[in-house]
Amino acid sequence: MCGIVGAVSTRNIVPLLVQGLQRLEYRGYDSCGVAVHAAEAAGAVPGTRLKRLRGIARVADLGAQAESQGLAGSTGIAHTRWATHGAPAIGNAHPHFSRGPVPAGMDGEQAAARPARVTLVHNGIIENHEALRAELLARGYFFTSQTDTEVIVHLIDSLYDGDLLAAVQAAVKRLRGSYSIAVLHRDEPQRLVGAREGSPLVLGLGADGKENFLASDAMALAGVTDQIVYLEEGDTVDVQLGKHWVVARDGQAVQRPVRTVQAMSGAAELGPYRHYMQKEIFEQPRAIADTLEGVEAVVPELFEAAGNHAPGEGAHATFRAIDQVLILACGTSYYAGCVAKYWLEAIAQLPCAVEIASEYRYRESVPNPRTLVVTITQSGETADTLAALRHAQSLGMQHTLTVCNVATSAMVRECKLAYVTRAGIEIGVASTKAFTTQLAGLFLLTLALAQARGLLTDAQEAEHLKAMRQLPNALQAALALEPQVITWAEQFAAKENALFLGRGLHYPVAQEGALKLKEITYIHAEAYAAGELKHGPLALVTSAMPVVTVAPNDALLEKLKSNMQEVRARGGVLYVLADADTHIDSGDGLHVIRLPGHYGALSPIVHVVPLQLLAYHTAVARGTDVDKPRNLAKSVTVE
Repeated sequence: MCGIVGAVSTRNIVPLLVQGLQRLEYRGYDSCGVAVHAAEAAGAVPGTRLKRLRGIARVADLGAQAESQGLAGSTGIAHTRWATHGAPAIGNAHPHFSRGPVPAGMDGEQAAARPARVTLVHNGIIENHEALRAELLARGYFFTSQTDTEVIVHLIDSLYDGDLLAAVQAAVKRLRGSYSIAVLHRDEPQRLVGAREGSPLVLGLGADGKENFLASDAMALAGVTDQIVYLEEGDTVDVQLGKHWVVARDGQAVQRPVRTVQAMSGAAELGPYRHYMQKEIFEQPRAIADTLEGVEAVVPELFEAAGNHAPGEGAHATFRAIDQVLILACGTSYYAGCVAKYWLEAIAQLPCAVEIASEYRYRESVPNPRTLVVTITQSGETADTLAALRHAQSLGMQHTLTVCNVATSAMVRECKLAYVTRAGIEIGVASTKAFTTQLAGLFLLTLALAQARGLLTDAQEAEHLKAMRQLPNALQAALALEPQVITWAEQFAAKENALFLGRGLHYPVAQEGALKLKEITYIHAEAYAAGELKHGPLALVTSAMPVVTVAPNDALLEKLKSNMQEVRARGGVLYVLADADTHIDSGDGLHVIRLPGHYGALSPIVHVVPLQLLAYHTAVARGTDVDKPRNLAKSVTVE
């Protein structure tokens, strides 16, 4: 999940590297650092060209330190870390150095004081790091961290023979796991080498041949360049001033397409909002409108954005060839899939299984080649979901479709079909607008599959599309409930536990609400299908545990009201999100926020908004770091 930025330029690149890290800080913020290839000062120890600065504070502090210490260089790398191997400490922060094997008789302090020869940043996990560490220790290398990353930098040093690209190519052949790396060598100024396998890495092409860049995400380069090359799995790239070479896994030079990517810097600005999460919650009406833009009818071609299918294997043929659906996702995206299961089975009458991606690939399952494998992911780079997709493909299930927010992602490239949502850049770690736009895409998919099976009349299609076009207004109405939600949040802020209840379509909405509360407030929250309350969870209910209930006006409403009475009878305090016509009124131990309408099958998209606001305002009241909750990061690119 870490963030990487690298640059080769003719100007001082440190401010640009720091700016890029600030835009990537959503990927991890346990520590950060920058290293540059600097000119040797007069009288300096020979070979001290590589300089670095590391810290365990936020990137803004790193930038201030770099400026105060005069750190400068025209070639450099930088990193913001989400800790896996080794605690969040300066000794484990990237960039890492290799100073070569330790001469006999030299102690550790002396070894650590030698000039650096290689420096590296890494995103990913090296699974065979222990074996490599033992090998490198036997060869005289001195380790200063607990990270798996440090083995890579020493391995590259051990293989270096005057050509950094060759050393990196040889080193990555020894690695097992996932990685994107950027590497500098002290003897090769204005040269940066990168490589990727399982973790994202892009090449940014500067104007006028004066600079080139590497980054985990094109957003890191917003305002610097919009010319982006998306590196493929197994690629190694040699980056120099005004030129670059990409080498594929087989060692052959390849040309990867250059794409113009409008990674607007404005998307990374807060504007009038206090936090990115708040901004993104309020962007949902626009995000839904953008996601549905141009949808005039339900046609299979809506899902051919990827253009990866062979002739005769487009969406129309695929939808007619399948007889069940398998959804693979993680976290918030998994809950979107759980909502879609209700839609797919009720409207399209297709059996649907929803699997947690990280579990699916490790169990014995029964493959069916007539399955449509649907992946859901905001970034399109989620390691577990990509691995689950590849596992499904290996079992012979070749009908693949993704609902994804990033058109240039690995997931879109690897699936034959895609619906690309238009949520825009989502920076807050707790996903909001990505979730609601995923649901919009999944509902369209449900309609398309129903149509392919002859289960959607023209009148039904028109009615569903009319309801979808009304979603932005419905979301605005839900956002207008914010003052009432703030009152709830002030009460929640003092709690340490909460229970969320829902039935049918809204059980996954309750799960998503509980997840949001956990993520950013650190309040322990659980969600249950309301009918399960008396099968155990009711034992937890006291006046100290608030019970949030999602209560739309649907066929299960009366059953839900009975479940609510069970809570009140045990002294529990209920917080109810109700539709306009549910006839649930506030009273002693019963707090009601009423949505202005009834939204039918699309109700989950609307009902989740007050739950997002509840989590957000509770976190604000508790003083937590809303956009950067502890132990988490935005893009989960490690397993």
